[in-house]
Amino acid sequence: MERARRAIHAGAWYTDNARQLGEELDRWLRASGQSKSPDVRGVIAPHAGYSYSGRCAAFAFASIDPQSTSRVFLLGPSHHYYTPKCAISRATVYKTPLGDLTIDLEVNEELKATGKFEVMDLQVDEAEHSMEMHLPYLAKVFQGWPVKIVPILVGSLSSESEAMYGRLLAKYVDDPKTFFSVSSDFCHWGTRFNYVYYDRKEGAIYKSIEALDKKGMDIIESGDPDAFKDYLLEYDNTICGRHPISVFLHMLRNCSLKMDISFIQYEQSSQCRSMRDSSVSYASAVAKAEA
Repeated sequence: MERARRAIHAGAWYTDNARQLGEELDRWLRASGQSKSPDVRGVIAPHAGYSYSGRCAAFAFASIDPQSTSRVFLLGPSHHYYTPKCAISRATVYKTPLGDLTIDLEVNEELKATGKFEVMDLQVDEAEHSMEMHLPYLAKVFQGWPVKIVPILVGSLSSESEAMYGRLLAKYVDDPKTFFSVSSDFCHWGTRFNYVYYDRKEGAIYKSIEALDKKGMDIIESGDPDAFKDYLLEYDNTICGRHPISVFLHMLRNCSLKMDISFIQYEQSSQCRSMRDSSVSYASAVAKAEA
């Protein structure tokens, strides 16, 4: 029996007009100048409304080679629902204006059998935008190619849990047909986010934000989850996908494949110059398998 997760944010965070959406994504994918590579086995990409982060996200998704992938794990943070665990979906299919994406029920059962995952209610699933914002891009890139998805809502994990889930999921990284789409925005700056870290020696506020984000991005590129944890403890940078990114870093640490992460695009929603301003940062990265 089909249980569908509706594209709840279509018509608000992005257009629900299939033709318009397809053209918009096409345009951004082409403009990114990135080429498809079978070596790219994962991405980190933002999840804001497309008018804010759609262009930045294209840099990540343009690198996907649909020919070499049959399964996509989707790791997104939980914005509205508290859980100290990771949760899998009850749905059998995720709807998008560009076509449906089928859930890999076999992998879902494997994950459920570990006893480490909860199963989220459909309303929790639909309320969360962090994974939904990756879906139209995946539907677009995999148009005409058979692909299944494994959505995992990553809760407020302890360091121990991040490491545990990383070890548990590492074996899937070693499957050459499996891809990982990790959802995160970067610094949310301003009083409305309760975060106004400002290092004046960097110059204007937006320059300080960029320096702070770049420091975190460099650590993510190093692949060291412990260093990333230390960075978050020191600066408390409001990276909403910190837990999915940490789990991904632990996966790469525990798999037998050697993977390199590199950030290829960085943007801010606006340039903060005074303490009254606010902005959100967006960054796209690719994780490449070393030959």
